[in-house]
Amino acid sequence: MKRLLAEVNISEGRDHHIIDEVLEALKKSDVEVIDVDSEPNHNRTVFTYIGEPEMVLQGTKDLAKMAVSLIDMSKHTGSHPRMGAVDVVPFIPVKEMTTEEAVQIAREFGRYMGKLGVPVYYYEDAATLPERVSLVNIRKGQYEALPEKMKQSAWQPDEGPFEFVAKSGATVTGVRFPLIAFNVNLKTDDFEVGKRIVKAIRGATGGYQNVRAIALYLEESNRVQISMNLVNYTQTPIHRVFETIKSEAASHGVLVEDTELVGPVPLEALQDVLAHYLQAHHFSMDQIYT
Repeated sequence: MKRLLAEVNISEGRDHHIIDEVLEALKKSDVEVIDVDSEPNHNRTVFTYIGEPEMVLQGTKDLAKMAVSLIDMSKHTGSHPRMGAVDVVPFIPVKEMTTEEAVQIAREFGRYMGKLGVPVYYYEDAATLPERVSLVNIRKGQYEALPEKMKQSAWQPDEGPFEFVAKSGATVTGVRFPLIAFNVNLKTDDFEVGKRIVKAIRGATGGYQNVRAIALYLEESNRVQISMNLVNYTQTPIHRVFETIKSEAASHGVLVEDTELVGPVPLEALQDVLAHYLQAHHFSMDQIYT
């Protein structure tokens, strides 16, 4: 049986009424909801679910329609980069499904969002232009940059209106390799320390090619967070990034308070963590049972 995973990011992490309404819309379809992660500082919620491709597509349509109706981006504030009410919608082929089949699902979802009046950009394996492969490139300047972008021919959406839509903003959707959303919270409120650590670890500034990172200030805890997407854990494992952050932080006299894994994590990604920290170098995934 074909299985497709979706990790939908919406720009609401504080209003539980809205989050619950969006979740209820998703649950109308026969999908397995794996995780719902809301972050008030980010003002963002990630819905992770899996199922048969057509069910995942329908559930994503229902979720998105509800989110677009309830979220007003003109009033949105939050520490996480964003450009739309339904900000980014990645589909990940999991079982008996090709990348090409997943791209068809992403494109069908994109056309649906376009018909709702939302500008849509395709990224990663669904990208229509080389400069749109990277989510970072598409989202540069965030929601606030959209009015000016929509005046430039280079930013004509793949679907939907070629105009700034204040309420919904724009949506990015596509197909990608399973990434790991990994956050490290530091025992400091010094944002400059966070920025220096980010510069040391992210690929764009000479760090790890498969790490995308930003520093965020968390008002509730008065802490600085290193928020990351590890886009290929087979080439850059979790423990390697974590140890680098600890080392960089220590050079500034700062300790790590705790970490967060947001959403599902491929079991294979944790094998390297076990091998490194337990020195269990002969550990096999066959030893795991539930």
